[in-house]
Amino acid sequence: MAVLTLGQLESHLWRAADILRGSIDAADYKHYIFGLLFFKRLCDVWQEEYEERLAKYGDAELAADPEEHRFHIPAGHFWKDVRKHTTNIGEHLNAAFNAVEDANHKLRGVFQDVDFNNKERFPDAALERLLQHFETYRLRNADAEADVLGQAYEYLIAQFADDAGKKGGEFYTPKMVVRLIVECLRPDEGMSIYDPTAGSGGMLLEAVHHLERQGKNPKSLSLFGQEKNLNTWAICQMNLFLHDIDDASVARGDTLLDPKHVVGDGVKAIRTFDRVLANPPFSLKSWGFDTWSNGDPFGRDRYGCPPKSYGDLAFVQHMITSLKSNGMLGVVLPHGVLFRGGAEGRIREGLLKDDLIEAVIGVAPNLFYGAGIPACILIIRRDKPAARKGKVLFVNGVEQFVEGKAQNHLSESNVATLAKAFHDYADLDRLSRVVPVSEIADNDFNLNITRYVHVGEEAEDLDVAEEVEKLVELQARRDAAEARMMGFLKELGYVE
Repeated sequence: MAVLTLGQLESHLWRAADILRGSIDAADYKHYIFGLLFFKRLCDVWQEEYEERLAKYGDAELAADPEEHRFHIPAGHFWKDVRKHTTNIGEHLNAAFNAVEDANHKLRGVFQDVDFNNKERFPDAALERLLQHFETYRLRNADAEADVLGQAYEYLIAQFADDAGKKGGEFYTPKMVVRLIVECLRPDEGMSIYDPTAGSGGMLLEAVHHLERQGKNPKSLSLFGQEKNLNTWAICQMNLFLHDIDDASVARGDTLLDPKHVVGDGVKAIRTFDRVLANPPFSLKSWGFDTWSNGDPFGRDRYGCPPKSYGDLAFVQHMITSLKSNGMLGVVLPHGVLFRGGAEGRIREGLLKDDLIEAVIGVAPNLFYGAGIPACILIIRRDKPAARKGKVLFVNGVEQFVEGKAQNHLSESNVATLAKAFHDYADLDRLSRVVPVSEIADNDFNLNITRYVHVGEEAEDLDVAEEVEKLVELQARRDAAEARMMGFLKELGYVE
């Protein structure tokens, strides 16, 4: 059987989604397609390993020994066993998923909410069609290398993010935005990499790909993460596993309220890493204000408690606490954190006075799923190089993008330009400027990029998301007032 190309795999997986259209919501496709793809890959690779060991040992029992395999599939729960059934197919699929999870500690929970045993959604005829489609290709290592299958999987994640609209941003950050952060942080062999809002694992994987592009050993990296959404966590686990990474430690839970990567006996402390990178949810409302306002039990609130309606700087402070003394972090944030006053202004002031902010990189609008507002990347380093101490680099990337119909994106050239601007750390007309912290202090610690790097008309310090919220609130008040007036007129008999 010929080795599958990336293009063949991508179209194969997307056609599987077509079979589900009309049966379930687009936002739910990913759980079912990913679950089936993962199960098929596991079964095919296990069979491949079994045949290799059988040829080597000449002993069927030894060839099937769990110790001889990267993972274990219990007897009676292989793909071929499910395919023996023409009725109640969903029930047998569910049983196989549960058996695989029970038999493999590192795969516990990966089939979150994947329930095929609902005949209104998945009648046997539809499942038969779907399973037949997945049998078009064999998915052994010999047929589809881990990296190719992983790339196809990443493609599918991106397509579902596109299809799901706003919800897509919860689990997927555009690949070239991730690459820009990684190119700035330059992870190296032997480093520990941590993403506190891991999503589908794209940032951790990009660190791996970065080393691959450098001809270095990606297996030397130690990968860590945490993800609150259980379904997204499951996608992350599958994504890493399909890239042949099964030693990453990605925990489930709320990073701000229940951080899982801690050290010490008794009183726990946040574990530290060489590189930390993340795209936290923009301006999260329910982020844990009630707990942090009484003092964060892990001491992450050194620079203050962020406001109740904006959790952005809580994530930043968690990331700083997670940094080694020579570590760096890169985080995607909405522009509002650069200039909003109050508690956020005081936190910014503290970060600048401690000389932690190395660069503020503005990216073009409409790059993120479900968020047309401008965003920036904050680069923070605990111990800046001597030449960068007491300074902040501002990069205005508003002109660096490729326009799309529904969404803009960054090209490799755009990423290279912005990353080079960061590493060169120099003034460049319409792109970058190195600014002393003293000048920023004179501007009341305002980090709005357009104050320091001008491209076209100078923008005001306007938080777009906040302004939209105000308009929505005003409209709601207006609608309520009109409803009250209509009720009053009905009581007076002026209207029916």
